[in-house]
Amino acid sequence: MTQKNIAIIRNVTDLRQTIAKWRAEGHSIGLVPTMGALHAGHLSLVTKMLGQTDKVIASIFVNPKQFGAGEDLDRYPKNEDADCKMLSETGAHAVFIPDCASIYPEGFSTNITVAGLSDDLCGKARPGHFDGVSTIVTKLLVQAMPDVAIFGEKDFQQLAVIKRLQQDLDLPTKIISGAIVREDDGLALSSRNAYLTADERKIAALLSATLKQAVARANAGEDLRVIEAESTLYLLKAGFKAVDYFSFVDANTLKQVNDLSGQTRVLVAAHLGKTRLIDNFAV
Repeated sequence: MTQKNIAIIRNVTDLRQTIAKWRAEGHSIGLVPTMGALHAGHLSLVTKMLGQTDKVIASIFVNPKQFGAGEDLDRYPKNEDADCKMLSETGAHAVFIPDCASIYPEGFSTNITVAGLSDDLCGKARPGHFDGVSTIVTKLLVQAMPDVAIFGEKDFQQLAVIKRLQQDLDLPTKIISGAIVREDDGLALSSRNAYLTADERKIAALLSATLKQAVARANAGEDLRVIEAESTLYLLKAGFKAVDYFSFVDANTLKQVNDLSGQTRVLVAAHLGKTRLIDNFAV
């Protein structure tokens, strides 16, 4: 099935046949995994991948294994037709849209865990989340065996987990990243931004502003623990319901750091109304 110039693939057999045909023609393959509800951030990953490989395939699968009890699995935004239209217009060559039964057939019992990198930050706030991410990413990489796969930097912990997964399992796919795409007021693009009310949307912009201020304060030599504590308090006073973490971490290990001697990233996860937002900046 096609929509304009994009092939819509529903099962692994057809996916592998399509990729085998491309490889026989001498093409390199790029994969852009998504959960749908696409926005300009996702499309920037497709565009970057088009500069890296000959053929680009996006996947759309809302992965139930990375949602915890009480999270937004049932209300996660879905619009397949709009997603396929955007992917086609951006230049993707195919989109893989499997159903849950084909990804997790009856009796499925394998779980992939990346210890260490997945323990803290979002891993601590959302137990089991990164096991779900690691399991579905492993499946997609094995199903498609792309030359390159791309993931956005907005979920920086997820990116680190996937890089470690690829390295530890000797998977032949190269993992690259795409920069965060932001609204004019600095809010990082996210499918979950659709949950925000008009008033919450105004408050949400304070997340990136607070991160930028934290980076400036850190570079000026202020104590990182003080910056973290004061930034957290500011967000709570501004209207955020809870802050899971506001933390300066080593960009490779994700462990909290006391100074800026290595590669450092400042990460935040905060709840605004019914929406959980994440963001990060390099320091």
